[in-house]
Amino acid sequence: MECRQQALAQLHGVSKRYGATCALAGVDLSLRSGEVLALLGPNGAGKTTAIGLLLGLHRADAGRVTLFGRDPQDIRARRHIGVMLQDAQLPETLRVGELIRLTASYYANPRSLDESAALAGVEHLLQRPYGKLSGGQQRCVQFALALCGRPRLLFLDEPTVGMDISARQKLWSAIRHLVAEGNAVVLTTHYLEEAEALADRVCVMARGRVISEGSVDALRARVARKRVWCATALSLAEVAGWPEVADASSDGDRLCLSTEYPELLVRRLLDADTTLSALEVRAAGLAEAFTELTRDDAVALQEAA
Repeated sequence: MECRQQALAQLHGVSKRYGATCALAGVDLSLRSGEVLALLGPNGAGKTTAIGLLLGLHRADAGRVTLFGRDPQDIRARRHIGVMLQDAQLPETLRVGELIRLTASYYANPRSLDESAALAGVEHLLQRPYGKLSGGQQRCVQFALALCGRPRLLFLDEPTVGMDISARQKLWSAIRHLVAEGNAVVLTTHYLEEAEALADRVCVMARGRVISEGSVDALRARVARKRVWCATALSLAEVAGWPEVADASSDGDRLCLSTEYPELLVRRLLDADTTLSALEVRAAGLAEAFTELTRDDAVALQEAA
């Protein structure tokens, strides 16, 4: 348990501006050993700036940034990180195996070529020139480069964009393997199901601030609405007009009803249709929680203006 609580990197009261634009405003954030932190937020929320500060690519205007207890630009700290950014410019004529060997040579105790390739699922690509690969295959190679140095902290920025389902599942499995070894992973993604599947902790950002932080279950619990699924003889139009129903849709022969009053709605459904079947009540998903949190933040901003 102590290992999971160890802070590998931190932002403490950090602010950063680009001209008149406030990218971060007093942000606190810690990255802990043995967990996946999903950093979520709309475009312009400050996610990229926060990661850039932790990587030593930018300097904070105020506050403190540490990476393994050191300045993020200190090479002794940077040797323990792996990075997979959205845009990677790599020599297209080099073969995949050559790229992995070259990158691994910069680290004191790298993984072997075979181990790195197996974790990233690129064993079959080692003899292929990087420039001849598909976009999804190139992302898998970039993942291999990020993990080959045996990093204690791995930054993954939209890692599965362009990947097919098989490659995405392979990457998810590799992330779980790395975390089980005690490493930490920082994940930014627009695929909320990816964050829901992988993250131990979720940090939601908006307008340069952290507006919510906690486990996936904790964030889902903040959403009042539940979803009620059922197969019923009642029509969609009829049920959609009930005061307990905030939103209604159909999926095949089942209705999906969104409500803040699931107990009342279930009782009314059972009273109205004695043949009701396939009844299921679900808590909000992470996507719904994210939507509600960012909407509430936008409303608060308008009210303060």
